[in-house]
Amino acid sequence: YCKVFYPLAYYAAYFSIRASGFTYKLMCQGRDKLEYHLAEYKSRSDSLSKKEQDTLRDMRIVQEMYARGFEFMPIDIYVADDIRFQVIDGKIMPSLASIEGMGEKAAKQLKDAAGKGRFISKEDLQAHSKIGKSAIDKLSELGILDGMPDTNQLTFDFV
Repeated sequence: YCKVFYPLAYYAAYFSIRASGFTYKLMCQGRDKLEYHLAEYKSRSDSLSKKEQDTLRDMRIVQEMYARGFEFMPIDIYVADDIRFQVIDGKIMPSLASIEGMGEKAAKQLKDAAGKGRFISKEDLQAHSKIGKSAIDKLSELGILDGMPDTNQLTFDFV
């Protein structure tokens, strides 16, 4: 019933509760990237680990979602929930915990710190959220921290 009449709510709930192999990097970068990774996983389906099998199962649900015309929106660290996917403006915003390398504890710390105000730099984000440098690097790699300076240090260019 929900899958037919409330599809976005269904997918958000499914990914929040049932998806154990969901990965932001593989599944939320658009349909073409998903299809590429799906083909790669299927080509070695005989040798997939348990985690990879879970990821493949979740990729198929994401593929169905894309086929129905629904999309993910990029994660906004000030809006995203730590473990729940949200429906925002007709799209699904993944949880912070869906980022590979970001555990539930780190996601909660980031959500709590982001709830207290904006960060002036990646250094400030790390100091307030107490998440590791590798998690900050992963957020940067995925484009989630685009436009945020690395340090609190201001630079002046005199010409």
